[in-house]
Amino acid sequence: MDKSRRSPWKVLSGLWSNYSFIFIFVVIFLAYYLVSPHLTWTGITNILRHSADVGIIALGMGLVVITGQIDLSVGSMLAFVGGCTIMVYNVTNSILLAFLAAVVCGTVCGLINGVLVGRAKMPAFIATLATMLIYRSLTRYICSEIPTTLSGGSNSLFKLMRGDKIVSALKLHEGTDMYKVFYNFGNGKFLGLPVTGIFLLMITIVIVYVTTSTKYGKSLYAVGSNERAARLCGINVDRCRVSVFAITGLLTGISAFLWIGMNASIDPATTGSSYEMYAIAAVVLGGINMAGGRGRCIGILFGVMSYTIIDKIIVSLKLNTQLNDTVKGAILIIAILIQTVGPMIRESLRARRIRRQMSKQE
Repeated sequence: MDKSRRSPWKVLSGLWSNYSFIFIFVVIFLAYYLVSPHLTWTGITNILRHSADVGIIALGMGLVVITGQIDLSVGSMLAFVGGCTIMVYNVTNSILLAFLAAVVCGTVCGLINGVLVGRAKMPAFIATLATMLIYRSLTRYICSEIPTTLSGGSNSLFKLMRGDKIVSALKLHEGTDMYKVFYNFGNGKFLGLPVTGIFLLMITIVIVYVTTSTKYGKSLYAVGSNERAARLCGINVDRCRVSVFAITGLLTGISAFLWIGMNASIDPATTGSSYEMYAIAAVVLGGINMAGGRGRCIGILFGVMSYTIIDKIIVSLKLNTQLNDTVKGAILIIAILIQTVGPMIRESLRARRIRRQMSKQE
């Protein structure tokens, strides 16, 4: 018998281990198609559009998780960076300067996290929990204290009651040609695809290339797999950790810029709320191991789109939207169970097979 030939079960097992995120996405998409029989091309492309913000952040989160860390600040960071970006735009009326402000501000915020974790050796959970509170608090303070020339006016539609105090949401100055360009950019299409979705696809390609085809990407996996061995191999572990948080901040800045283009405003209380959880969930659903060192970043794209489709299924079935996070949480638990229980079952079957072979030899 040719030992090189593998049984169908082993082939399927190998495919599932490497590409489970694709199977999960296909199943969820088919369920969406069944409950939405009149699904159009626009409806399909909207999956990309609505996945863009969380998806871009999740790609950065994937790099952090690969190194064995976590970032809880990305949701609050999105709101803070978005607020700073709106202020820069309202002062300069320049989309380019607004984009540069988003990228620089996001990178600086991410770098702060990276220094705390990589250099100061703080646990990532504690460090990013602290900065999560700081970034959200600063966003609320900015909204309540800055003049209307920076905040974009005092339209009653952008007022939110916070106890006894009214806090203005930040918004773009309306009525200018540049505002129309910015808003049309955020909600526009190119070659039939939403612009925000194209950003998500391009950034995914870059991240996948970096993690699979560069020395830096392989270093990240080495750090997540075995930190001590990575140090012995000459990898600067601290620098790797600082860099992944900085990259996550940069990507959060891009996501904030796209958010502003789509919505033209930032709510200090709700913008980016729970995005850190959704990003982590997309990473796990995409097959990245939370222990670090394993997983494919291409899976993150399918993971975040799967979560977006779940939202749409709930809407199509006219279920109570309050159940949204319940469904997502249940799926996240199942995904983690697959990651933890699956290898245990395979190892048990392998040990049983070895014992059976040994008993036959005796």
